[in-house]
Amino acid sequence: MSSEWGTTCLTFEKDPEPFGKARDANIVAIAREMGVNVVMKTSHTLYKPEKIIEKNGGKPPLTYKSFQNILMNMDLPPLPQGTITSEEVEDKQTPISDDHDEKYGVPSLEELGFDIEQLQQTVWKGGESEALTRLEHHLERKAWVASFGRPKMTPQSLYPSRTGLSPYLRFGCLSCRRFFMELNELYRKIKKSPPPLSLHGQLLWREFYYTAATNNPKFDHMEGNPICVQIPWDKNPEALAKWANGQTGYPWVDAIMTQLRTEGWIHNVARHAVACFLTRGDLWVSWEEGMKVFDELLLDADWSVNAGSWMWLSCSSFFQQFFHCYCPVRYGRKADPNGDFIRTYLPVLKNFPTKYIHEPWTAPESVQRAAKCIISRDYPMPMVDHIKQSQNNIERMKQVYQQLVHYRGTIHPAIKSPKVDHYPPPPPDYEKPRSNKNGKNDIQRDSNYRVQVQA
Repeated sequence: MSSEWGTTCLTFEKDPEPFGKARDANIVAIAREMGVNVVMKTSHTLYKPEKIIEKNGGKPPLTYKSFQNILMNMDLPPLPQGTITSEEVEDKQTPISDDHDEKYGVPSLEELGFDIEQLQQTVWKGGESEALTRLEHHLERKAWVASFGRPKMTPQSLYPSRTGLSPYLRFGCLSCRRFFMELNELYRKIKKSPPPLSLHGQLLWREFYYTAATNNPKFDHMEGNPICVQIPWDKNPEALAKWANGQTGYPWVDAIMTQLRTEGWIHNVARHAVACFLTRGDLWVSWEEGMKVFDELLLDADWSVNAGSWMWLSCSSFFQQFFHCYCPVRYGRKADPNGDFIRTYLPVLKNFPTKYIHEPWTAPESVQRAAKCIISRDYPMPMVDHIKQSQNNIERMKQVYQQLVHYRGTIHPAIKSPKVDHYPPPPPDYEKPRSNKNGKNDIQRDSNYRVQVQA
């Protein structure tokens, strides 16, 4: 193309992730062999990850607190480039042949082999214009932005928002630097410093994972990953398939996975719940398997953020409070008390009374018949006993961490000396066992919250 089009310069956004860096290095080598000048710009992240690593003694910071401390001693991210005007490109031309669309046009879904007849209308309209419209909507809500902290969880939060931003950050439709700059301007106007869990913080969590992953090609693996705890997960394809296809027998989990498969998005707390269920909570299946499903189905599945979050939620890295565990019934009731979310995505259960919607197997046979859904025939029985299995898995994690302490001289420093206050708090209403007056396990709720990059 350089000879045919007279190309002299190739400019593109630098990819900070390991596989992207390897790919880009090959492209740069080919371009330079052809005499094409190459310019790479850092713009998919706020900062250059290698600068953060350099300031941390050559290693990526592995706690959010240490990451924040480094950023406090760095300049603010560069401002985004100005919008290109028509005057700047008025004398620029690209030769286009008559068969350009045939050769280079974006293929349709039909041409890619997808069945589009069953597709529903999506709320995630693509493109930069849509992203900027959504951003403008957020910034108009000055009071909301100023008070953003612990998001108020409501049943409506479980559905895709017409103002969500995460997929647009993922695909570069929305510049993270523009988002950061606009927030800074708004905070300046309302004369308020960003709170610890501000929208700024959501962008910085993204930055944290990108920095942790940039020099670690095994970041999405357990074996060979220097920051990942080696946990003897079970290989259970049948259990994985039931989880991925929303057939666990737990309506809260199954509704979430059905939403993911049909819409490409699920709420943060829903991600936490199903990730815990698959890994250390109930099924004891490797986080790598869940990460692959999310990578395939989530519209906003950044490679670094996705892998980092799965390590976090499985207590394989970053977060070690394995005694916190979600109950798919109790937590489902907390997030969806009337069962409307379940009825939306699992219509087979729509006629169950609210009393039984989160655990329909407990409904009397007469109620099941009236609901036209017989459990074990029309909808599966729970594939595991959550109470027993979660307690067993807590003990398994306890043994893993005891071994880490025993061999602490050979493990990563971030695992050797865990300090809970160096790690972001767990999601809301995490459930952890405690002994009640009768000596039996009860449920204790923790109201602390941590979120990923979603607005």
